[in-house]
Amino acid sequence: MISVNQKERQKRAKKIVSYLKKVYPEPKSELVHTTPFQFVVAVMLSAQCTDKAVNKVTATLFKKYKTPKDFAKADLATFTKEISSVTFFRNKAKAIIGAAEVIQARHEGIVPRTETELVALPGVGYKTAHVILGELYGVWEGIATDTHVKRFAKRFDLTTQTDLKKISKDLEALIPKKDWKFVNNGLVLYGRYVCPARPHDCSGHSLTKIWPQAARRWPKAN
Repeated sequence: MISVNQKERQKRAKKIVSYLKKVYPEPKSELVHTTPFQFVVAVMLSAQCTDKAVNKVTATLFKKYKTPKDFAKADLATFTKEISSVTFFRNKAKAIIGAAEVIQARHEGIVPRTETELVALPGVGYKTAHVILGELYGVWEGIATDTHVKRFAKRFDLTTQTDLKKISKDLEALIPKKDWKFVNNGLVLYGRYVCPARPHDCSGHSLTKIWPQAARRWPKAN
């Protein structure tokens, strides 16, 4: 039996998604890339880093590295230096080269099309896997939770969890699968351009009008 609180969350989630579908009808990442694996790399680089900062790095990086084979052959020390302006660049460098090696060796240089295969790659978790599946293959088998999605899920009381994957599962339980593709992209763009993370008066914002209590809820970034 569904609790009253869960029913209220479902109603709230439905209104939020309805808005996102209308305003952001075509899910599309702002990470610039020309090949599938370049997108994988860009998503991995974007962990706890802005898309703007990533695009600045990849503007040069992607002229040199295009395919999994290119990244797999990269010299770790050189590659680490090339991405040193992003957060956690040392760990990301190892993970990217490692993922390229696995894709080259086990998947004939083709980015996998399933969550199971993607999360088996170094540096790829639930969130990254579902961003990749959605962007590259139009497959929406899960809701990717990043800092923006987490923030709004907490602000609008759609979850009490703090773990990103657990938040994804809570959202997936509230939102029909046919609408999953609108959640991550929509909330990322809304958070980036309409309602940023720093506390401010957002009582006039479209989503806040759906549930005014959100104007007083500013969860810590943890």
